[in-house]
Amino acid sequence: MGSIDPLARPDESPVHRVRVDGFWMDTTEVTNAAFRKFVEATGYKTIAERPVDWEELKKQVPEGTPKPPDEMLLPGSLVFHQTDGPVDQREYVQWWRWTPGACWKHPQGPESSIEGKDEHPVVHIAFDDAIAYCKWAGKRLPTEAEWEFAARGGLDGRVNAWGDEPVDPGAGKPWRCNIWQGDFPWRNLAFDGFVKTSPVRTYPPNGYGLYQVAGNVWEWCLDLYSDRAYAERVAVAGADNIITNPTGPKKTRDPRNPHAPVSRVHRGGSFLCNDSYCASYRPSARMASTPDSAMEHLGFRCVMTPAMRGAG
Repeated sequence: MGSIDPLARPDESPVHRVRVDGFWMDTTEVTNAAFRKFVEATGYKTIAERPVDWEELKKQVPEGTPKPPDEMLLPGSLVFHQTDGPVDQREYVQWWRWTPGACWKHPQGPESSIEGKDEHPVVHIAFDDAIAYCKWAGKRLPTEAEWEFAARGGLDGRVNAWGDEPVDPGAGKPWRCNIWQGDFPWRNLAFDGFVKTSPVRTYPPNGYGLYQVAGNVWEWCLDLYSDRAYAERVAVAGADNIITNPTGPKKTRDPRNPHAPVSRVHRGGSFLCNDSYCASYRPSARMASTPDSAMEHLGFRCVMTPAMRGAG
C-alpha cells in the first residue's frame, strides 16, 4: 500500500504491506440510474438538495468568519468552471463555484439535466449520502485499504491500475482513463470525447474486472483522513510486518483543510486530474473532504463482505 513514484505525494508514504479479507466490490461507480432507484424507493434528499446548515459550516472555517449571505446558504453544490486562460494552480477557487440548485439531478446547476446519462456516475454525493445509499442496498463503502487493493487489480507495486505505462501512451493510441486531456484548468482537448464524466464502462476494466477505478469521479471510502496515517500505522506495527484490515486513523489531520473537525478519504481521481496539477488517478493517490462536501466530480462505489451477503 502506498507509493514512492515521482508523482506520489508525501501522504502516500511509507509503502507498507497490508492484508485484507475477501470482499466483493461493485463493478462500476454507482450510476445515475441506480441512485434514482434509491431516491424513488426512499424519498431521500441529498445534502446538496438541503439548505446549508451554518451552525455546521462554521465549525469548518476560521473562528470569527462572518455568516455568508442567505443566498449562499440555499441548497447547492460546487461546480467546476474552466478558466479563460492559465492561472495559479494553487488557487482552486478560480475554477470552483458554489452553484445554488446544483445536485445529482442537475450537475451543472438548475438548468442542467442528467437526461440520457443513466450510465454516467452519480455526482454531487456527500459522504453521508453514500452511506445512506449503501445501507439501502445492503452494502457499505470500502475501507481505504480495500479500495487500493481492488483498484490495483493484482498489479501490486505498479504505478497505475493498468501497469507502469503512462496515462497517455502517445502515437495516437487511446488514453488510459477519463482525465483532463490538455492544459488544466483552461483548455481541455477531450481526446476521448468527454469533457466531464463518461459512462461507467467507457474504458477497459482492470485485472479484477472493475471499471474506471482511475479517473472519471472520486470515490468515497470509510476511513478518516490523516496525512500521517501511514507513518503512524508503520510506527505501531513495524516496517516489516503485515498489517491486517486497517481501518484508518482515529482522528482527522488534513493540512489542506486544517479547520475541518472530520475529513474522510476519497480515492481514484476524476475527470479533472492532470499530471501538471493532480495525478490522483493512480491507485495509491489519496484525497479527502468533509463528510458534508458534495462536488461535481465526487461519487462512490460499494462493497459487500461474505458476512453481509449471508445476513441479507
